[in-house]
Amino acid sequence: MSTVTESIHYLKEQSWIDLTHTVTAEMPYFQAFKPIAEKTLYTVRNDGFFAKEYTLATQYGTHIDAPVHFSEGKRPLEELELKDFILPMFVIHKEKEVETNHDYMLSVDDILTFEREYGEIPAKSFVAFSSAWSKRWGNPTDYYNLDEDGQAHTPGWSVEALKFLHEKRDVTAVGHETLDTDPAIEETRNGHLLAELYWLSQDKYQIEVMNNLAEVPAKGAAVVVGAPKIKAAPGFNIRAFAIVPKEDK
Repeated sequence: MSTVTESIHYLKEQSWIDLTHTVTAEMPYFQAFKPIAEKTLYTVRNDGFFAKEYTLATQYGTHIDAPVHFSEGKRPLEELELKDFILPMFVIHKEKEVETNHDYMLSVDDILTFEREYGEIPAKSFVAFSSAWSKRWGNPTDYYNLDEDGQAHTPGWSVEALKFLHEKRDVTAVGHETLDTDPAIEETRNGHLLAELYWLSQDKYQIEVMNNLAEVPAKGAAVVVGAPKIKAAPGFNIRAFAIVPKEDK
């Protein structure tokens, strides 16, 4: 066998973790959009084959944001490099902190603390913020987490943390379990998603609404992203998964 074939055989013997939510019309979604709609076009019984038509926003469910999503002149989805769809994966676990502070904002200090324990995050990596927010997925009310005044309380990245990952570590992509990059309260305070704007403006991509990050070890895994090649798309629903060495699972 070739080295590539042997590598595939090795990877299939490891643990695979689905990082993707199943798409439904009932699931949480960004409120500027509409839930997915579907229409059966043909059936096996009547037409000899089964086909459906789906209508959904590009940023729906577990999805990839291409840089052009927030930055004119940056890369759309089909221009992202193939090699950037499989990356070394590092997960900063802050599940306990988020449990007691729903407005938790991941900081540069959090990253430095992570590196003191696990080593410096290498360039061309994928860094995920694990908040366990995906455990709320089955209950949209819990997932949106609105207070009595209608203010959402969800965790997110600080602009400074993302600047550090870009400028000091040259990270390729980031991911999180919430609908937005920024903590919801910061979006309200600033009137914009400043962290998301910063990251995508660097011509880098991110994955939002990830699932099962709590199951992925802090280091040692790889993330694999399956994305469609649609001309000029600002993003799209994806299938993403982590490959974890069995000894780390």
